[in-house]
Amino acid sequence: MAFSAHVVFAPDRTVAVFAFVLAGVVLGTVSGLIPGIHANNMAFVLAAVAPSIPGPPTLVGSAMLAAGVVHTFLDIIPALALGVPDPAMAASALPGHRLVLEGRGGEALRLSALGSGLAIVLAVPLSIPVTEAMVTVYPTISAHLSIVLGSAALLLIWTESTQRGRVGGVVAFASSTGLGLLTLDLSVQAPLDVGSMLTPLFTGLFGAPVLLEAMGGNGVPEQVGVEITLSRRIVGGLGTIGTVCGAVVGYIPGVSSAIAATLALVAVPGRYGGRGFIVATSGVNTANTVFALFALVALGSPRTGVLVALERANVPLDLPILLVAVGFAAVAGFSFVLLIGDAYLSVIGSVGYTKLSICVFALLCVVSYLFAGLLGVGVFAASTVVGLVPARFGAQRAHLMGVLMGPLIVGGYV
Repeated sequence: MAFSAHVVFAPDRTVAVFAFVLAGVVLGTVSGLIPGIHANNMAFVLAAVAPSIPGPPTLVGSAMLAAGVVHTFLDIIPALALGVPDPAMAASALPGHRLVLEGRGGEALRLSALGSGLAIVLAVPLSIPVTEAMVTVYPTISAHLSIVLGSAALLLIWTESTQRGRVGGVVAFASSTGLGLLTLDLSVQAPLDVGSMLTPLFTGLFGAPVLLEAMGGNGVPEQVGVEITLSRRIVGGLGTIGTVCGAVVGYIPGVSSAIAATLALVAVPGRYGGRGFIVATSGVNTANTVFALFALVALGSPRTGVLVALERANVPLDLPILLVAVGFAAVAGFSFVLLIGDAYLSVIGSVGYTKLSICVFALLCVVSYLFAGLLGVGVFAASTVVGLVPARFGAQRAHLMGVLMGPLIVGGYV
């Protein structure tokens, strides 16, 4: 498939584009810093109110996309400070926590910003050749999707270093699959007219268990170092690994950023430890946004919640404008990690961690109610129980992505 673009400078339109993108940056900042709130939630709110927003739908879409990009930069901050990772950052949360406990949270933040920034720089030029290749092979992948997803699930289990971890991976994947089969098709009646069962599912699976496990802990210690101890060459290589893995999830349905991030860990040499994991998984998370946009243009199928919201709002796919939004949001996201991250860790470190965990847990309940009603609160509770499984076996939390992969594998949810 050939891509072409014509750039025309129009001052009034340029100002309008940046005004909408700036609004998206603000929304992405809010969603990235508040645990349990995802850019998808903000995007669906925008999709619901889009008809009443004065301005072309393309500009509303640019705001949605900007929110999603900024979120992928900032979601590392609550993941490190509060232990409530976005599903896409679940794989790097534990290694990141180790760095925070060592007083190296500032370095972890900067490594994440570099991983996400490199992903933007690499993904944009790679998107055209990768998309053209995927257009060719996509029919084959789609016809054998169950085999592809099943293989990914088995590979995830194989990455566990112990037999107990592998058993835990099987149990976590099977139980989250059952949860997905039971809940994904439920109709939602919620206070916000953008209801989605994904909100209580993900906050329960990935957020609440970490809070429960952390209660009674000492919280965030004083942070003493921000210097990056990896060389530029190594950071560049790790960012490339993350970008390539992010390309996979941009085109294949059901393989989320969390899955690709965990698979990326296999390619990261163990000697780089948590630092390598953070760079690679941050790259996956952000690269997915770019590749998924090109996949939507080429294949007509949205691969992320933000792009689903774009489709619902009938946003024209004006690629040049949307890529401008991506670039501007990436610069803002990179800057905000550096400007906000250290202060966020400092503030959290000064608050009693048990009380803070209780407050955040209550916030997740409220978020679940707002986006999925009372039924959502029940699903949140059930998801929390399932989310406790991996830690009991010493397994990775990414196996819980069976909540999406499993139903696709068995054909119960399309």
